Amino acid sequence: MGHGGNVIDELMADHREVEEMFARVQAMTGTGQELRDLIDEITIELVRHSVAEEQYLYPAVREHVEGGGPMADKEIEDHGRVEKLLKRLEKMSTDDAQMSPLLQQLMEEVSAHVQDEERNLFPMLRRACTPQQLDDLGDKIRRAKAMAPTRPHPAAPSSPAASKILAPGAGLVDRARDFVTGRGKS
Repeated sequence: MGHGGNVIDELMADHREVEEMFARVQAMTGTGQELRDLIDEITIELVRHSVAEEQYLYPAVREHVEGGGPMADKEIEDHGRVEKLLKRLEKMSTDDAQMSPLLQQLMEEVSAHVQDEERNLFPMLRRACTPQQLDDLGDKIRRAKAMAPTRPHPAAPSSPAASKILAPGAGLVDRARDFVTGRGKS
Protein backbone atom coordinates (compact mmCIF):
# COMPACT_ATOMS: atom_id res chain seq x y z
CA MET A 1 0.00 0.00 0.00
CA GLY A 2 1.29 3.45 -0.86
CA HIS A 3 3.58 3.01 -3.83
CA GLY A 4 4.17 6.65 -4.74
CA GLY A 5 3.83 8.56 -7.98
CA ASN A 6 0.83 10.01 -9.71
CA VAL A 7 -2.64 8.52 -9.44
CA ILE A 8 -2.20 6.26 -12.46
CA ASP A 9 1.17 4.91 -11.29
CA GLU A 10 -0.24 4.34 -7.80
CA LEU A 11 -3.32 2.47 -8.98
CA MET A 12 -1.43 0.42 -11.57
CA ALA A 13 1.01 -0.68 -8.85
CA ASP A 14 -2.03 -1.79 -6.81
CA HIS A 15 -3.29 -3.71 -9.85
CA ARG A 16 0.03 -5.56 -10.21
CA GLU A 17 0.00 -6.37 -6.48
CA VAL A 18 -3.49 -7.89 -6.73
CA GLU A 19 -2.52 -9.85 -9.86
CA GLU A 20 0.44 -11.28 -7.96
CA MET A 21 -1.89 -12.35 -5.13
CA PHE A 22 -4.24 -13.96 -7.66
CA ALA A 23 -1.28 -15.89 -9.11
CA ARG A 24 -0.49 -17.13 -5.59
CA VAL A 25 -4.12 -18.30 -5.22
CA GLN A 26 -3.94 -20.16 -8.52
CA ALA A 27 -0.63 -21.81 -7.55
CA MET A 28 -1.97 -22.89 -4.16
CA THR A 29 -2.77 -26.56 -3.77
CA GLY A 30 -4.47 -26.65 -0.39
CA THR A 31 -7.10 -24.89 1.62
CA GLY A 32 -7.07 -24.02 5.29
CA GLN A 33 -5.42 -21.10 7.03
CA GLU A 34 -2.94 -20.32 4.25
CA LEU A 35 -5.79 -19.76 1.80
CA ARG A 36 -7.80 -17.77 4.38
CA ASP A 37 -4.80 -15.50 5.00
CA LEU A 38 -4.36 -14.89 1.28
CA ILE A 39 -8.07 -14.17 0.78
CA ASP A 40 -7.87 -11.70 3.68
CA GLU A 41 -4.84 -10.03 2.06
CA ILE A 42 -6.67 -9.74 -1.26
CA THR A 43 -9.77 -8.40 0.47
CA ILE A 44 -7.83 -5.75 2.38
CA GLU A 45 -6.08 -4.53 -0.77
CA LEU A 46 -9.20 -4.53 -2.95
CA VAL A 47 -11.37 -2.74 -0.38
CA ARG A 48 -8.78 -0.02 0.27
CA HIS A 49 -8.21 0.43 -3.45
CA SER A 50 -11.93 0.62 -4.24
CA VAL A 51 -12.71 3.11 -1.51
CA ALA A 52 -9.87 5.39 -2.64
CA GLU A 53 -10.99 5.21 -6.27
CA GLU A 54 -14.58 6.01 -5.32
CA GLN A 55 -13.49 8.97 -3.19
CA TYR A 56 -11.07 10.58 -5.64
CA LEU A 57 -10.52 8.85 -8.99
CA TYR A 58 -14.10 8.65 -10.20
CA PRO A 59 -15.01 12.21 -9.18
CA ALA A 60 -11.93 13.35 -11.16
CA VAL A 61 -13.07 11.28 -14.13
CA ARG A 62 -16.52 12.91 -13.94
CA GLU A 63 -14.95 16.37 -13.76
CA HIS A 64 -12.15 16.11 -16.32
CA VAL A 65 -12.96 13.37 -18.83
CA GLU A 66 -15.55 14.04 -21.51
CA GLY A 67 -18.38 11.55 -20.97
CA GLY A 68 -16.78 10.59 -17.66
CA GLY A 69 -20.03 10.29 -15.69
CA PRO A 70 -21.28 7.05 -17.26
CA MET A 71 -17.72 5.68 -17.23
CA ALA A 72 -17.41 6.36 -13.48
CA ASP A 73 -20.86 4.85 -12.86
CA LYS A 74 -19.83 1.64 -14.62
CA GLU A 75 -16.63 1.35 -12.58
CA ILE A 76 -18.56 1.88 -9.33
CA GLU A 77 -21.01 -0.87 -10.38
CA ASP A 78 -17.99 -3.15 -10.92
CA HIS A 79 -16.84 -2.35 -7.38
CA GLY A 80 -20.27 -3.22 -6.00
CA ARG A 81 -20.19 -6.67 -7.59
CA VAL A 82 -16.65 -7.30 -6.32
CA GLU A 83 -17.52 -6.15 -2.81
CA LYS A 84 -20.46 -8.57 -2.67
CA LEU A 85 -18.17 -11.42 -3.76
CA LEU A 86 -15.63 -10.43 -1.10
CA LYS A 87 -18.36 -10.42 1.56
CA ARG A 88 -19.42 -13.94 0.54
CA LEU A 89 -15.79 -15.13 0.60
CA GLU A 90 -15.26 -13.56 4.04
CA LYS A 91 -18.06 -15.67 5.50
CA MET A 92 -17.14 -18.89 3.68
CA SER A 93 -15.03 -21.75 4.99
CA THR A 94 -12.00 -22.43 2.81
CA ASP A 95 -13.08 -26.06 2.38
CA ASP A 96 -16.54 -25.05 1.12
CA ALA A 97 -17.19 -26.48 -2.36
CA GLN A 98 -18.24 -23.00 -3.56
CA MET A 99 -14.92 -21.40 -2.53
CA SER A 100 -13.03 -22.21 -5.73
CA PRO A 101 -15.77 -21.09 -8.17
CA LEU A 102 -16.33 -17.91 -6.15
CA LEU A 103 -12.60 -17.12 -6.12
CA GLN A 104 -12.49 -17.70 -9.87
CA GLN A 105 -15.44 -15.34 -10.36
CA LEU A 106 -13.70 -12.71 -8.20
CA MET A 107 -10.49 -12.99 -10.21
CA GLU A 108 -12.37 -12.67 -13.50
CA GLU A 109 -14.40 -9.64 -12.31
CA VAL A 110 -11.33 -7.85 -10.98
CA SER A 111 -9.22 -8.68 -14.04
CA ALA A 112 -11.89 -7.30 -16.39
CA HIS A 113 -12.18 -4.15 -14.26
CA VAL A 114 -8.39 -3.65 -14.25
CA GLN A 115 -8.16 -4.10 -18.03
CA ASP A 116 -10.97 -1.60 -18.57
CA GLU A 117 -9.36 1.01 -16.34
CA GLU A 118 -5.90 0.57 -17.82
CA ARG A 119 -6.99 0.47 -21.48
CA ASN A 120 -9.70 3.14 -21.37
CA LEU A 121 -10.06 5.22 -18.23
CA PHE A 122 -6.39 5.84 -17.36
CA PRO A 123 -5.32 7.01 -20.85
CA MET A 124 -8.33 9.35 -21.01
CA LEU A 125 -7.57 10.74 -17.56
CA ARG A 126 -3.89 11.21 -18.45
CA ARG A 127 -4.89 13.27 -21.52
CA ALA A 128 -7.47 15.31 -19.59
CA CYS A 129 -5.40 16.24 -16.52
CA THR A 130 -2.15 18.09 -15.97
CA PRO A 131 0.79 16.22 -14.43
CA GLN A 132 0.24 18.26 -11.25
CA GLN A 133 -3.42 17.23 -11.06
CA LEU A 134 -2.40 13.56 -11.48
CA ASP A 135 0.26 13.92 -8.76
CA ASP A 136 -2.25 15.56 -6.40
CA LEU A 137 -4.73 12.75 -7.04
CA GLY A 138 -1.99 10.21 -6.29
CA ASP A 139 -1.40 11.86 -2.91
CA LYS A 140 -5.13 11.85 -2.14
CA ILE A 141 -5.45 8.18 -3.14
CA ARG A 142 -2.57 7.19 -0.83
CA ARG A 143 -4.11 9.08 2.11
CA ALA A 144 -7.52 7.54 1.43
CA LYS A 145 -6.08 4.01 1.33
CA ALA A 146 -4.38 4.57 4.68
CA MET A 147 -7.73 5.43 6.30
CA ALA A 148 -9.99 3.10 4.30
CA PRO A 149 -11.87 0.09 5.64
CA THR A 150 -10.17 -3.30 5.30
CA ARG A 151 -13.34 -5.37 5.13
CA PRO A 152 -16.15 -5.35 2.58
CA HIS A 153 -19.16 -3.19 3.43
CA PRO A 154 -21.42 -3.70 0.38
CA ALA A 155 -24.35 -1.88 1.98
CA ALA A 156 -22.31 1.28 2.62
CA PRO A 157 -23.05 4.26 0.35
CA SER A 158 -20.58 4.59 -2.53
CA SER A 159 -20.98 8.31 -3.15
CA PRO A 160 -17.70 10.20 -2.71
CA ALA A 161 -19.13 12.51 -0.03
CA ALA A 162 -20.62 9.69 2.05
CA SER A 163 -17.50 7.59 1.64
CA LYS A 164 -15.23 10.43 2.80
CA ILE A 165 -17.35 10.79 5.94
CA LEU A 166 -18.02 7.12 6.74
CA ALA A 167 -14.92 5.28 5.47
CA PRO A 168 -12.45 6.58 8.10
CA GLY A 169 -14.73 5.41 10.92
CA ALA A 170 -15.35 2.04 9.31
CA GLY A 171 -11.62 1.82 8.58
CA LEU A 172 -10.76 2.47 12.22
CA VAL A 173 -13.18 -0.24 13.39
CA ASP A 174 -11.91 -2.68 10.74
CA ARG A 175 -8.26 -2.07 11.64
CA ALA A 176 -9.05 -2.55 15.35
CA ARG A 177 -10.77 -5.86 14.56
CA ASP A 178 -7.81 -6.86 12.36
CA PHE A 179 -5.37 -6.04 15.18
CA VAL A 180 -7.30 -8.10 17.73
CA THR A 181 -7.70 -11.09 15.41
CA GLY A 182 -4.28 -10.88 13.71
CA ARG A 183 -5.99 -10.64 10.31
CA GLY A 184 -3.79 -9.32 7.51
CA LYS A 185 -0.51 -9.96 9.34
CA SER A 186 0.62 -12.93 7.26
